[in-house]
Amino acid sequence: MHDATTRAGVRARLGRRSPWVAGAAGLAVAALALTGCSGSGSGSDGDSGAQEKTTIRFLYATGDETWNSVVDAVVTAFNEQSDTTNVQLDPLPAGSDYATALKTMDATGNWPAVVDMRDTLTYVNAGKLAPIPESVTELIQPEAFGSAEDGNVYTVPYSALNGEIGLNIVYNKDYFEENGLEVPETYDDFLDLLADIKANGDAPLATAAAEVWPSDQLWKPLAAPYFAAYGDEGGFWTAVQNGDASIEDLREPLQELLDITNEDVLEGWQSTADAQTTTLLVNDMAVMATSSAGIGRLNDIHKVDPDFNAGLFIIPAEDGTINVLKNAVNGDTAGGLAISAQAAEDEDEYASATEFLEYFYQVDTANLMESQGWLAPNIVASDEIERNTSIPGSKDYFALLENPNLQWFENVSDLSTFSAFNTFFRQARIEMQDGQSSIDDTIAKVQAEFDKTVAAG
Repeated sequence: MHDATTRAGVRARLGRRSPWVAGAAGLAVAALALTGCSGSGSGSDGDSGAQEKTTIRFLYATGDETWNSVVDAVVTAFNEQSDTTNVQLDPLPAGSDYATALKTMDATGNWPAVVDMRDTLTYVNAGKLAPIPESVTELIQPEAFGSAEDGNVYTVPYSALNGEIGLNIVYNKDYFEENGLEVPETYDDFLDLLADIKANGDAPLATAAAEVWPSDQLWKPLAAPYFAAYGDEGGFWTAVQNGDASIEDLREPLQELLDITNEDVLEGWQSTADAQTTTLLVNDMAVMATSSAGIGRLNDIHKVDPDFNAGLFIIPAEDGTINVLKNAVNGDTAGGLAISAQAAEDEDEYASATEFLEYFYQVDTANLMESQGWLAPNIVASDEIERNTSIPGSKDYFALLENPNLQWFENVSDLSTFSAFNTFFRQARIEMQDGQSSIDDTIAKVQAEFDKTVAAG
């Protein structure tokens, strides 16, 4: 069991004072002398001599109900066992654009201590994140995180490093069995599957675009074979940057996206939130639904309808290959948990953020996550984790990891402003799917935007 009960113990694990903290030490001491407390927590049992807790905020993206429940369970368990820290949840409302929220947060100078990070490289370069101490990284398998150019680690994973296997199609297994349908082994099989469901008079696929980011859930599997072709050459976006490829090369998957949207996607997708696809599926309004939550989505379905027989698969390529993007451990596309530089200016906040992350990567915490239907991060002690295979469809997920047709590929851009371009590209695709823009216009404006991104460095 992880024991983090005293502030002195936390500081001892941090070792030599971080350079982020050292500069603020004098101010922190002066503040303590004036206030007699740290943070905004309250003392224990009304004893004025008892150590008061430091309160820190944890900003995280909502929308996936399983992740929401995991965050709540982990933070509750942490707060109950810590004598030094109180973590306050700071959820970003579902439907909010995360990149915009981060920019607003930065503009107002209102950074939390722990951040469920996006656009990582942008904020590392801007000096907004603090290094993750070794007392945290030593708990995680080395391949699950990476150092920036300055040698520091700025984000650590909040889930298993299983790439984008979470970007898949969840489906009604009972419907498949009753109608003699099978999981597709090729892309043509997938198209035939859509046609067979539609011929039955049913809606084949539910997807969402009320938030911008869920638009990736259908697009990425369709585009994966085209991106994978550049996997050994630094990725597709690097090839476009170097003039060896162009947005025009994505015409075919863009056409596939448009055709499926027009012919097979349940109406109302433009105003459907990602979490709503679960309801659409269990209420038989669609036979399949896009997802990016992996087992988390299966768990959401199980909570809504315990009797629903769910399964999942990934849309295969024409030759049957299942192309899956690797998790990025560095760069602007890398996600993970980070400590803000603003928190690091306060010695107690930095120590509390470190204490929480140390707790996050313990076996007991991993087991708690798994019990909630989440895939725990790749910790060093992963052999001790109790995996949860009780959720209907979870065996399909784990089988994908062993599928002989699975092929990992990389597609990481080193452009520090790539995330802003990616948001533009998502919105452009939605406008194309919605009939507001032709494919020709979409390709032209996306190429122009990418050229501007490259020119801006």
